[in-house]
Amino acid sequence: MNSRPRRPARTARPRKPRGRSRVGERFETVAGPIAHGGHVVVRVPTGGVHEPTGEPETRVVFVRHALPGERVLVEITEGTDGDRFWRGDAVEVLEASPDRVTPPCPYAGPRRCGGCDFQHVAPAAQRALKAAVLREQLTRLARLDPADPLLGPFLDTVVEAVPGDDDGLRWRTRQSYARTPDGRRAMRLHRSHDVIPVEDCLIARTDAREPAPGTVTETALGRSFTVAADGFWQVHPGAPGVLVDTVLELLDPGPGESVLDLYSGVGLFTAFLADRVGPEGRVVAIEGDRRASDLSRDNVPAAEVAAGEVGHVLSTSYAGPVDLVVLDPPREGARRGVVEQVVTRTPRAVAYVACDPAALARDVAIFAEHGYRLAGLRAFDLFPMTHHLECVALLVPGDDADNRVE
Repeated sequence: MNSRPRRPARTARPRKPRGRSRVGERFETVAGPIAHGGHVVVRVPTGGVHEPTGEPETRVVFVRHALPGERVLVEITEGTDGDRFWRGDAVEVLEASPDRVTPPCPYAGPRRCGGCDFQHVAPAAQRALKAAVLREQLTRLARLDPADPLLGPFLDTVVEAVPGDDDGLRWRTRQSYARTPDGRRAMRLHRSHDVIPVEDCLIARTDAREPAPGTVTETALGRSFTVAADGFWQVHPGAPGVLVDTVLELLDPGPGESVLDLYSGVGLFTAFLADRVGPEGRVVAIEGDRRASDLSRDNVPAAEVAAGEVGHVLSTSYAGPVDLVVLDPPREGARRGVVEQVVTRTPRAVAYVACDPAALARDVAIFAEHGYRLAGLRAFDLFPMTHHLECVALLVPGDDADNRVE
Protein backbone atom coordinates (compact mmCIF):
# COMPACT_ATOMS: atom_id res chain seq x y z
CA MET A 1 0.00 0.00 0.00
CA ASN A 2 2.87 2.36 -0.81
CA SER A 3 2.03 6.02 -1.16
CA ARG A 4 4.02 7.12 -4.17
CA PRO A 5 2.38 9.55 -6.58
CA ARG A 6 0.53 7.84 -9.40
CA ARG A 7 2.55 7.27 -12.53
CA PRO A 8 1.30 8.60 -15.85
CA ALA A 9 -0.16 6.14 -18.31
CA ARG A 10 2.47 4.15 -20.15
CA THR A 11 2.86 5.13 -23.78
CA ALA A 12 4.80 3.63 -26.64
CA ARG A 13 8.41 4.79 -26.85
CA PRO A 14 9.55 6.22 -30.18
CA ARG A 15 12.09 3.91 -31.75
CA LYS A 16 13.97 3.53 -34.95
CA PRO A 17 12.33 1.40 -37.66
CA ARG A 18 13.76 -2.11 -37.94
CA GLY A 19 12.73 -3.03 -41.45
CA ARG A 20 9.42 -2.90 -43.24
CA SER A 21 6.44 -1.90 -41.10
CA ARG A 22 3.69 -4.50 -40.77
CA VAL A 23 1.19 -2.09 -39.17
CA GLY A 24 -2.27 -2.46 -40.67
CA GLU A 25 -1.75 -6.00 -42.00
CA ARG A 26 -4.46 -8.49 -41.04
CA PHE A 27 -4.30 -12.17 -40.23
CA GLU A 28 -7.00 -14.71 -39.47
CA THR A 29 -5.84 -16.88 -36.58
CA VAL A 30 -6.80 -18.75 -33.41
CA ALA A 31 -5.95 -17.00 -30.16
CA GLY A 32 -3.51 -18.79 -27.89
CA PRO A 33 -2.97 -18.52 -24.12
CA ILE A 34 -3.32 -15.40 -22.03
CA ALA A 35 -0.12 -13.45 -21.37
CA HIS A 36 0.89 -11.01 -18.65
CA GLY A 37 -0.35 -7.57 -19.67
CA GLY A 38 -3.87 -8.37 -20.86
CA HIS A 39 -2.97 -9.94 -24.20
CA VAL A 40 -3.37 -13.33 -25.78
CA VAL A 41 -0.51 -14.86 -27.73
CA VAL A 42 -0.77 -15.84 -31.38
CA ARG A 43 1.69 -16.71 -34.13
CA VAL A 44 1.24 -15.43 -37.65
CA PRO A 45 3.19 -16.14 -40.84
CA THR A 46 5.63 -13.43 -41.90
CA GLY A 47 5.92 -14.60 -45.49
CA GLY A 48 9.58 -15.44 -44.98
CA VAL A 49 11.46 -18.70 -44.55
CA HIS A 50 13.38 -19.66 -41.44
CA GLU A 51 17.01 -20.48 -42.12
CA PRO A 52 18.42 -23.10 -42.12
CA THR A 53 15.33 -25.30 -41.62
CA GLY A 54 13.43 -23.98 -44.61
CA GLU A 55 10.23 -23.86 -42.52
CA PRO A 56 7.82 -20.94 -42.96
CA GLU A 57 8.76 -18.11 -40.61
CA THR A 58 6.26 -16.94 -37.98
CA ARG A 59 6.11 -14.09 -35.52
CA VAL A 60 4.61 -13.88 -32.04
CA VAL A 61 1.86 -11.26 -31.75
CA PHE A 62 0.46 -10.00 -28.45
CA VAL A 63 -3.21 -9.40 -29.20
CA ARG A 64 -5.74 -7.36 -27.24
CA HIS A 65 -9.54 -7.81 -27.24
CA ALA A 66 -9.42 -11.59 -27.81
CA LEU A 67 -9.88 -14.66 -25.61
CA PRO A 68 -7.96 -17.94 -25.67
CA GLY A 69 -9.36 -20.33 -28.29
CA GLU A 70 -11.26 -17.72 -30.29
CA ARG A 71 -10.88 -17.46 -34.04
CA VAL A 72 -10.24 -13.80 -34.73
CA LEU A 73 -9.09 -11.38 -37.37
CA VAL A 74 -5.98 -9.64 -36.02
CA GLU A 75 -4.77 -6.28 -37.23
CA ILE A 76 -1.14 -5.43 -36.49
CA THR A 77 -0.80 -2.20 -34.50
CA GLU A 78 2.97 -2.25 -33.86
CA GLY A 79 5.72 -4.20 -35.56
CA THR A 80 8.35 -4.35 -38.27
CA ASP A 81 10.20 -7.19 -39.97
CA GLY A 82 13.10 -6.77 -37.55
CA ASP A 83 11.11 -6.95 -34.32
CA ARG A 84 11.06 -10.07 -32.15
CA PHE A 85 7.32 -9.72 -31.64
CA TRP A 86 4.43 -7.60 -32.85
CA ARG A 87 1.33 -6.17 -31.22
CA GLY A 88 -2.19 -6.34 -32.54
CA ASP A 89 -5.91 -5.95 -31.98
CA ALA A 90 -8.66 -8.49 -32.61
CA VAL A 91 -10.77 -6.33 -34.92
CA GLU A 92 -13.28 -9.08 -35.74
CA VAL A 93 -14.36 -12.17 -33.80
CA LEU A 94 -15.11 -15.07 -36.14
CA GLU A 95 -15.69 -17.75 -33.49
CA ALA A 96 -16.38 -16.41 -30.00
CA SER A 97 -15.51 -17.92 -26.63
CA PRO A 98 -18.42 -18.70 -24.30
CA ASP A 99 -16.71 -16.33 -21.84
CA ARG A 100 -17.11 -13.36 -24.20
CA VAL A 101 -19.66 -10.68 -23.31
CA THR A 102 -20.69 -7.41 -24.88
CA PRO A 103 -18.47 -4.75 -23.27
CA PRO A 104 -20.58 -2.68 -20.88
CA CYS A 105 -18.45 0.37 -21.68
CA PRO A 106 -19.15 2.06 -25.05
CA TYR A 107 -15.53 3.25 -25.20
CA ALA A 108 -13.97 -0.23 -24.98
CA GLY A 109 -12.53 -1.97 -28.01
CA PRO A 110 -9.87 -1.66 -30.71
CA ARG A 111 -8.71 1.90 -31.39
CA ARG A 112 -10.71 3.15 -28.43
CA CYS A 113 -9.99 3.70 -24.71
CA GLY A 114 -6.90 1.86 -23.53
CA GLY A 115 -7.80 1.85 -19.85
CA CYS A 116 -9.45 -1.58 -19.60
CA ASP A 117 -8.17 -4.89 -20.96
CA PHE A 118 -11.07 -7.23 -20.22
CA GLN A 119 -14.36 -5.39 -20.81
CA HIS A 120 -15.20 -8.15 -23.31
CA VAL A 121 -14.77 -10.92 -20.70
CA ALA A 122 -17.28 -12.12 -18.08
CA PRO A 123 -16.01 -11.14 -14.59
CA ALA A 124 -15.53 -14.73 -13.36
CA ALA A 125 -13.57 -15.54 -16.52
CA GLN A 126 -11.44 -12.42 -15.99
CA ARG A 127 -10.38 -13.81 -12.62
CA ALA A 128 -9.58 -17.19 -14.18
CA LEU A 129 -7.36 -15.48 -16.76
CA LYS A 130 -5.53 -13.59 -14.03
CA ALA A 131 -5.03 -16.82 -12.09
CA ALA A 132 -3.52 -18.38 -15.23
CA VAL A 133 -1.08 -15.47 -15.53
CA LEU A 134 -0.11 -15.79 -11.86
CA ARG A 135 0.45 -19.52 -12.34
CA GLU A 136 2.62 -18.95 -15.43
CA GLN A 137 4.78 -16.32 -13.71
CA LEU A 138 5.31 -18.46 -10.61
CA THR A 139 6.22 -21.46 -12.74
CA ARG A 140 8.56 -19.63 -15.10
CA LEU A 141 10.14 -16.95 -12.89
CA ALA A 142 9.84 -18.36 -9.35
CA ARG A 143 10.47 -21.87 -10.72
CA LEU A 144 7.72 -23.48 -8.68
CA ASP A 145 7.31 -27.12 -9.61
CA PRO A 146 3.73 -28.43 -9.85
CA ALA A 147 4.99 -31.76 -8.53
CA ASP A 148 6.49 -30.21 -5.39
CA PRO A 149 4.14 -31.16 -2.52
CA LEU A 150 5.00 -27.96 -0.61
CA LEU A 151 5.03 -25.39 -3.40
CA GLY A 152 3.02 -26.94 -6.22
CA PRO A 153 -0.39 -26.23 -4.61
CA PHE A 154 0.26 -22.48 -4.79
CA LEU A 155 0.08 -22.72 -8.57
CA ASP A 156 -3.66 -23.39 -8.15
CA THR A 157 -4.27 -20.13 -6.27
CA VAL A 158 -7.58 -18.58 -7.28
CA VAL A 159 -8.12 -14.85 -7.75
CA GLU A 160 -10.80 -13.80 -5.28
CA ALA A 161 -13.51 -11.23 -5.90
CA VAL A 162 -13.58 -8.43 -3.32
CA PRO A 163 -16.75 -6.62 -2.17
CA GLY A 164 -17.01 -3.00 -3.25
CA ASP A 165 -17.61 -3.09 -7.01
CA ASP A 166 -20.73 -3.57 -9.10
CA ASP A 167 -20.00 -6.76 -11.05
CA GLY A 168 -16.61 -5.33 -11.98
CA LEU A 169 -17.78 -1.74 -12.45
CA ARG A 170 -17.93 1.42 -10.31
CA TRP A 171 -14.96 0.64 -8.09
CA ARG A 172 -12.42 3.42 -8.68
CA THR A 173 -12.68 5.94 -5.84
CA ARG A 174 -10.22 8.22 -7.66
CA GLN A 175 -9.85 8.71 -11.39
CA SER A 176 -7.51 10.76 -13.56
CA TYR A 177 -8.48 11.94 -17.01
CA ALA A 178 -6.69 13.33 -20.01
CA ARG A 179 -8.22 16.32 -21.80
CA THR A 180 -9.19 16.97 -25.39
CA PRO A 181 -7.87 20.16 -27.01
CA ASP A 182 -11.18 21.86 -26.19
CA GLY A 183 -11.01 20.80 -22.54
CA ARG A 184 -13.38 17.82 -22.43
CA ARG A 185 -12.66 14.76 -20.28
CA ALA A 186 -10.86 12.05 -22.20
CA MET A 187 -8.95 8.79 -21.91
CA ARG A 188 -5.84 7.76 -23.81
CA LEU A 189 -5.74 5.04 -26.42
CA HIS A 190 -3.60 2.00 -25.62
CA ARG A 191 0.13 2.84 -25.84
CA SER A 192 -0.65 6.23 -27.37
CA HIS A 193 -0.82 9.93 -26.57
CA ASP A 194 -4.02 10.14 -28.63
CA VAL A 195 -7.20 10.63 -26.63
CA ILE A 196 -10.87 9.74 -26.92
CA PRO A 197 -13.55 11.92 -25.26
CA VAL A 198 -15.50 10.12 -22.54
CA GLU A 199 -18.65 11.22 -20.78
CA ASP A 200 -18.55 8.49 -18.13
CA CYS A 201 -15.88 5.95 -17.12
CA LEU A 202 -17.79 2.90 -15.94
CA ILE A 203 -15.08 1.60 -13.63
CA ALA A 204 -15.09 4.90 -11.74
CA ARG A 205 -17.56 5.50 -8.94
CA THR A 206 -19.99 8.29 -9.61
CA ASP A 207 -18.44 10.21 -6.70
CA ALA A 208 -14.83 9.47 -7.71
CA ARG A 209 -12.53 12.42 -7.20
CA GLU A 210 -9.68 13.56 -9.40
CA PRO A 211 -6.19 14.10 -7.90
CA ALA A 212 -5.79 17.55 -6.36
CA PRO A 213 -3.56 19.39 -3.89
CA GLY A 214 -4.14 19.00 -0.17
CA THR A 215 -5.08 16.02 1.97
CA VAL A 216 -8.12 13.82 2.43
CA THR A 217 -9.23 11.33 5.04
CA GLU A 218 -9.47 7.65 4.13
CA THR A 219 -10.72 4.85 6.35
CA ALA A 220 -9.84 1.19 6.74
CA LEU A 221 -11.41 -1.20 9.24
CA GLY A 222 -12.84 1.71 11.21
CA ARG A 223 -9.57 3.63 11.41
CA SER A 224 -8.90 7.00 9.75
CA PHE A 225 -5.79 7.94 7.79
CA THR A 226 -4.71 11.31 6.41
CA VAL A 227 -3.58 10.87 2.80
CA ALA A 228 -2.30 13.30 0.18
CA ALA A 229 -5.20 13.90 -2.21
CA ASP A 230 -2.89 13.27 -5.17
CA GLY A 231 -0.93 10.51 -3.43
CA PHE A 232 -1.44 6.76 -3.39
CA TRP A 233 -4.25 4.93 -1.63
CA GLN A 234 -5.83 1.76 -2.99
CA VAL A 235 -8.66 2.81 -5.30
CA HIS A 236 -10.89 -0.22 -4.82
CA PRO A 237 -13.02 0.45 -1.73
CA GLY A 238 -12.64 -3.13 -0.50
CA ALA A 239 -8.85 -3.21 -0.89
CA PRO A 240 -7.48 -1.65 2.31
CA GLY A 241 -9.53 -3.86 4.61
CA VAL A 242 -8.93 -7.13 2.79
CA LEU A 243 -5.18 -6.48 2.47
CA VAL A 244 -4.77 -5.60 6.15
CA ASP A 245 -6.79 -8.62 7.24
CA THR A 246 -4.75 -10.92 5.01
CA VAL A 247 -1.37 -9.58 6.16
CA LEU A 248 -2.37 -9.93 9.80
CA GLU A 249 -3.75 -13.43 9.25
CA LEU A 250 -0.59 -14.62 7.50
CA LEU A 251 1.91 -13.02 9.90
CA ASP A 252 -0.07 -13.49 13.14
CA PRO A 253 1.93 -10.80 14.97
CA GLY A 254 2.02 -11.10 18.75
CA PRO A 255 2.62 -8.77 21.68
CA GLY A 256 6.23 -7.69 22.04
CA GLU A 257 7.33 -8.61 18.51
CA SER A 258 9.42 -6.37 16.27
CA VAL A 259 8.30 -5.49 12.74
CA LEU A 260 9.74 -3.71 9.72
CA ASP A 261 7.05 -2.21 7.48
CA LEU A 262 8.81 -1.46 4.19
CA TYR A 263 7.35 0.86 1.55
CA SER A 264 4.94 1.75 4.31
CA GLY A 265 3.16 4.68 2.66
CA VAL A 266 0.96 6.64 5.05
CA GLY A 267 0.98 3.81 7.59
CA LEU A 268 -1.92 1.54 6.67
CA PHE A 269 -0.25 -1.73 7.70
CA THR A 270 1.89 0.08 10.28
CA ALA A 271 -1.15 1.10 12.31
CA PHE A 272 -2.62 -2.37 12.67
CA LEU A 273 0.77 -3.98 13.23
CA ALA A 274 1.44 -1.51 16.06
CA ASP A 275 -1.88 -2.44 17.64
CA ARG A 276 -0.98 -6.13 17.52
CA VAL A 277 2.56 -5.92 18.93
CA GLY A 278 1.50 -3.44 21.60
CA PRO A 279 3.64 -1.03 23.64
CA GLU A 280 6.20 -3.75 24.37
CA GLY A 281 6.72 -4.32 20.65
CA ARG A 282 8.36 -2.21 17.98
CA VAL A 283 7.25 -1.20 14.48
CA VAL A 284 9.59 0.65 12.12
CA ALA A 285 7.98 2.14 9.00
CA ILE A 286 10.25 3.01 6.06
CA GLU A 287 8.91 4.92 3.06
CA GLY A 288 10.66 6.65 0.16
CA ASP A 289 8.05 9.35 -0.41
CA ARG A 290 8.71 12.02 2.20
CA ARG A 291 5.23 13.48 2.09
CA ALA A 292 3.66 10.08 2.79
CA SER A 293 6.25 9.37 5.46
CA ASP A 294 5.44 12.65 7.22
CA LEU A 295 1.74 11.82 7.16
CA SER A 296 2.42 8.37 8.63
CA ARG A 297 3.98 9.99 11.69
CA ASP A 298 0.64 11.60 12.41
CA ASN A 299 -1.37 8.53 11.44
CA VAL A 300 0.64 6.14 13.63
CA PRO A 301 2.36 7.98 16.50
CA ALA A 302 3.33 4.65 18.11
CA ALA A 303 5.64 3.70 15.22
CA GLU A 304 9.18 4.73 14.39
CA VAL A 305 9.16 6.35 10.95
CA ALA A 306 12.09 6.71 8.56
CA ALA A 307 11.92 8.56 5.25
CA GLY A 308 14.27 7.44 2.50
CA GLU A 309 14.87 4.91 -0.26
CA VAL A 310 14.19 1.58 1.39
CA GLY A 311 17.37 -0.18 0.33
CA HIS A 312 19.53 2.73 1.46
CA VAL A 313 17.83 3.03 4.84
CA LEU A 314 18.20 -0.71 5.45
CA SER A 315 21.89 -0.57 4.52
CA THR A 316 22.57 2.09 7.15
CA SER A 317 20.00 1.57 9.91
CA TYR A 318 17.91 -0.95 11.84
CA ALA A 319 20.46 -3.70 11.37
CA GLY A 320 19.38 -6.01 14.18
CA PRO A 321 17.15 -9.08 13.90
CA VAL A 322 13.39 -8.57 13.56
CA ASP A 323 10.49 -10.94 13.99
CA LEU A 324 8.37 -9.87 11.02
CA VAL A 325 8.61 -7.90 7.79
CA VAL A 326 5.93 -6.43 5.56
CA LEU A 327 7.00 -5.68 1.99
CA ASP A 328 4.66 -3.59 -0.18
CA PRO A 329 6.94 -2.41 -2.99
CA PRO A 330 6.01 -0.49 -6.15
CA ARG A 331 5.23 -2.33 -9.36
CA GLU A 332 8.85 -3.24 -10.14
CA GLY A 333 9.10 -5.22 -6.89
CA ALA A 334 11.56 -5.15 -4.01
CA ARG A 335 14.46 -6.52 -6.09
CA ARG A 336 17.61 -8.25 -4.94
CA GLY A 337 19.14 -5.47 -2.86
CA VAL A 338 16.14 -5.08 -0.59
CA VAL A 339 15.39 -8.82 -0.39
CA GLU A 340 18.95 -9.52 0.72
CA GLN A 341 18.73 -6.78 3.35
CA VAL A 342 15.51 -8.36 4.63
CA VAL A 343 16.89 -11.89 4.99
CA THR A 344 19.95 -10.68 6.90
CA ARG A 345 17.51 -9.66 9.65
CA THR A 346 16.28 -13.28 9.91
CA PRO A 347 12.54 -12.60 10.27
CA ARG A 348 10.37 -15.56 11.18
CA ALA A 349 7.93 -14.48 8.45
CA VAL A 350 7.63 -11.96 5.60
CA ALA A 351 4.33 -10.75 4.13
CA TYR A 352 4.84 -9.57 0.55
CA VAL A 353 2.06 -7.43 -0.96
CA ALA A 354 2.46 -7.38 -4.74
CA CYS A 355 0.62 -5.56 -7.52
CA ASP A 356 2.61 -7.32 -10.26
CA PRO A 357 2.82 -11.13 -10.46
CA ALA A 358 6.06 -11.07 -12.44
CA ALA A 359 7.83 -8.92 -9.87
CA LEU A 360 6.47 -11.12 -7.09
CA ALA A 361 7.71 -14.26 -8.82
CA ARG A 362 11.19 -12.83 -9.39
CA ASP A 363 11.48 -11.79 -5.74
CA VAL A 364 10.15 -15.14 -4.51
CA ALA A 365 13.01 -16.75 -6.45
CA ILE A 366 15.52 -14.45 -4.74
CA PHE A 367 14.08 -15.26 -1.32
CA ALA A 368 14.41 -18.96 -2.19
CA GLU A 369 18.12 -18.48 -2.90
CA HIS A 370 18.44 -17.36 0.72
CA GLY A 371 16.43 -20.17 2.28
CA TYR A 372 12.99 -18.55 2.41
CA ARG A 373 10.09 -20.46 0.89
CA LEU A 374 6.58 -19.56 -0.13
CA ALA A 375 4.24 -20.66 2.67
CA GLY A 376 1.01 -18.85 1.84
CA LEU A 377 -0.53 -17.02 -1.10
CA ARG A 378 -3.78 -15.22 -1.78
CA ALA A 379 -4.75 -13.22 -4.85
CA PHE A 380 -7.43 -10.55 -5.14
CA ASP A 381 -9.28 -8.94 -8.03
CA LEU A 382 -8.81 -5.34 -6.94
CA PHE A 383 -8.79 -4.01 -10.51
CA PRO A 384 -11.73 -5.59 -12.40
CA MET A 385 -11.89 -5.09 -16.16
CA THR A 386 -8.10 -4.68 -16.25
CA HIS A 387 -5.33 -7.29 -16.30
CA HIS A 388 -4.03 -6.20 -12.89
CA LEU A 389 -4.35 -8.18 -9.66
CA GLU A 390 -3.00 -7.95 -6.13
CA CYS A 391 -1.30 -10.79 -4.24
CA VAL A 392 -0.25 -11.30 -0.65
CA ALA A 393 2.45 -13.93 -0.19
CA LEU A 394 3.86 -15.40 3.01
CA LEU A 395 7.56 -16.30 3.04
CA VAL A 396 9.21 -18.19 5.86
CA PRO A 397 12.60 -19.79 6.48
CA GLY A 398 12.87 -23.14 4.74
CA ASP A 399 12.80 -25.12 7.98
CA ASP A 400 9.38 -23.61 8.68
CA ALA A 401 7.85 -24.31 5.28
CA ASP A 402 5.62 -27.01 6.77
CA ASN A 403 3.77 -24.20 8.55
CA ARG A 404 2.32 -23.04 5.26
CA VAL A 405 -1.15 -21.53 4.93
CA GLU A 406 -3.41 -23.27 2.44
